[in-house]
Amino acid sequence: MIKNIAKKSLVLALLAGIGLSAVAQERVYLIDQRDVVAKSGFGLCWRDGYWTPAAAAADKAGCECDKDLLPAEACAPKVAAAAPAGAAATGVKPSGEKITVAADALFDFNKAVLRPAGKAKLDELVSKAKAIKLEVILAVGHTDRIGGDAYNQKLSEKRAAAVKEYLVAKGIEANRVYTEGKGEKQPVTGDKCKGNAKTKALIDCLQPDRRVDIEVIGTK
Repeated sequence: MIKNIAKKSLVLALLAGIGLSAVAQERVYLIDQRDVVAKSGFGLCWRDGYWTPAAAAADKAGCECDKDLLPAEACAPKVAAAAPAGAAATGVKPSGEKITVAADALFDFNKAVLRPAGKAKLDELVSKAKAIKLEVILAVGHTDRIGGDAYNQKLSEKRAAAVKEYLVAKGIEANRVYTEGKGEKQPVTGDKCKGNAKTKALIDCLQPDRRVDIEVIGTK
């Protein structure tokens, strides 16, 4: 049983109403008034919107909640004896790479079915993931502002899910791939594109907003 990264503001608001909170930049799991991590009925920890594998490693509940996603040394018992002065560090070197793929390179406009060219892009990513000891792949879908909020949110989720489905079909473990849809909430075009009418000029201008951010995290 796995869970997606996304636990949106509605969930946070509901949990806040029963005395649960998440402290931004300090804790990345929802905690109650006893400083105990809140868990679902399946025993899974609730994450907040700031959760990333790196932040989980820094959170004191990271090993309890996501031990399988953290480097082994992060959750190993601490050794009391200090290392000799001048001893060389022998820990593994973390490796992370984040790429942004234009959604139009992966999908036809307003669609969530991978194009052949999009599959080729993901094949390159699979090769990179298999060259390291993979911890997690994060796939976050985005849309432009054309259309309704609810529709765009669903489209961004479908696109992220299509990426995951393809990666799993290529041999990536399903529990290593987390997906999230941001809808139109994180545009990169700013206020550069004027107007709201669905014109070709506006569609072309908003193209950078239609994207999928994919982050591969592992150790070499």
